[in-house]
Amino acid sequence: MNVFDIIGPVMIGPSSSHTAGAARIGKAAALLLGTFPVKADILLHGSFAKTYRGHGTDKALVGGIMGMEPWDSRIRDSLKLAAAAGIQVAFSTGTIDGAHPNTARITLTGPDQKSVQLEGSSVGGGNILITKINGMEVAFTGQNPTLIILHQDMPGVIAEVTAFVSEHQGNICNFRLNRLEKGGDAIMSIELDGTFSEELAGCIRKMPHIRDVILFHLS
Repeated sequence: MNVFDIIGPVMIGPSSSHTAGAARIGKAAALLLGTFPVKADILLHGSFAKTYRGHGTDKALVGGIMGMEPWDSRIRDSLKLAAAAGIQVAFSTGTIDGAHPNTARITLTGPDQKSVQLEGSSVGGGNILITKINGMEVAFTGQNPTLIILHQDMPGVIAEVTAFVSEHQGNICNFRLNRLEKGGDAIMSIELDGTFSEELAGCIRKMPHIRDVILFHLS
């Protein structure tokens, strides 16, 4: 634990859970999309749903989607800035079974109509936990460099990827796999100690049965 776990993050807004954490969830969704979005559909659950206007959760989520850090003063005006940038933003509230009280499900669409969905929870002190990507369960925080690997569920894919990571001095500190069905879409999340380059991620992207690789790290 460091001092920032005790006193909380530097941020705009009244609540580390409802603003700083929300901004990081929004940024995580934008990193997953990989391009500037034209549309954002945001479902809020639990405490987020009840207090999002009063605590500025809506502004923080949209600010994060636009690449703003929790301490960026522009978060106060993020809804207006998003509209000016041509991003269509829609909020709704509902219940997500089994989710943490501070949870948002964000669906982003890019200019090429590529769409991604991320579910994340703000778990306190500005920290977050990403729990689903495109409907598949994951579990990572973004505090460590993380490889998000979308692939076909085929024998040998995991072994080839993890061997490559090891050969290039990547130390795996957390690994999770989920799949929709045998032989269908699957997702690996690999958290790493130290650093990992986009060039190495690109090498994984070229492997057989790999559909996409995202090197994910929140600052």
